[in-house]
Amino acid sequence: MKKPFIPVLLSLAIALSACSSTPTTTSTLEQARNDFTAAQNSTTVSQYAPRELKAATEALDAANAAAADRQPLEKIDQLAYLAKQKIATAQEVARAKQAEVDLKSAAQQRDQVRLEARTAEAEQAKRSAEQAQAEAEAARARAERAHAATQNAQAQAQALAAQLAELQAKQTERGTIITLGDVLFNTDQAVLTSQGQASVQKLATVLTQNPDRTVLIEGFTDSTGSTAHNLELSQRRAEAVRSALSQMGIARDRVETRGYGEAYPVAGNESAGDRQLNRRVEIVLSEPGKPIQARR
Repeated sequence: MKKPFIPVLLSLAIALSACSSTPTTTSTLEQARNDFTAAQNSTTVSQYAPRELKAATEALDAANAAAADRQPLEKIDQLAYLAKQKIATAQEVARAKQAEVDLKSAAQQRDQVRLEARTAEAEQAKRSAEQAQAEAEAARARAERAHAATQNAQAQAQALAAQLAELQAKQTERGTIITLGDVLFNTDQAVLTSQGQASVQKLATVLTQNPDRTVLIEGFTDSTGSTAHNLELSQRRAEAVRSALSQMGIARDRVETRGYGEAYPVAGNESAGDRQLNRRVEIVLSEPGKPIQARR
């Protein structure tokens, strides 16, 4: 029995129709294409896995070519799976190398932080050393100044002691007292003699060299004459000593005066010698920073 005749054009149409209904891709190929797009758009993959990305590209091209040639789906699926594996390899290599770079960068940052810390510590140690040296130098300078001040104070004290000894000063509970006898003035006069001027000059030297001290000048007479006259004469004699000190450069506010007349005698008034002892001027020299105690 003869087969029915089918025209060539009809056979071709049927074949084409059959071919058009045959799938040209698989889900694996679609996944491979999506994975490749993601890998291709990743700067990490393109930077750190260019060779692996190229292998993945070639594998995907082979799978696409098989699909375009309408090769069996099993063949297309195999090639697509191979492409997926190569794409995954490229991504994994890129992640590993990125991790190495990050680790190295972190190590460099740690090293930099440590270096900066050591540098800061060294700078701090340097500043501390410089500060300690400056403090040591300042302490040494203070010690030298203190030593010099001590020596100066000792020298000043020795000089003062020598001057007071020359003036025959006595230490009392009121302070240091210098007694200038009757030779300071002529009889019944309040004008200093040349010897009196010399004695006051010594006192002026003491006050000049000891600016932290003040003096109280007290005038006394014997009992000869009236009480009022003696009181007035003793005050004038104390003022005469103050005026002389002022002319020798001693500020008047450092000098106080008191005239007591015939009060507070140091001897009787029966003999000429005793009366001469009572005719005197006493200089009370204050202690540093202490007021002079008035007579009671």
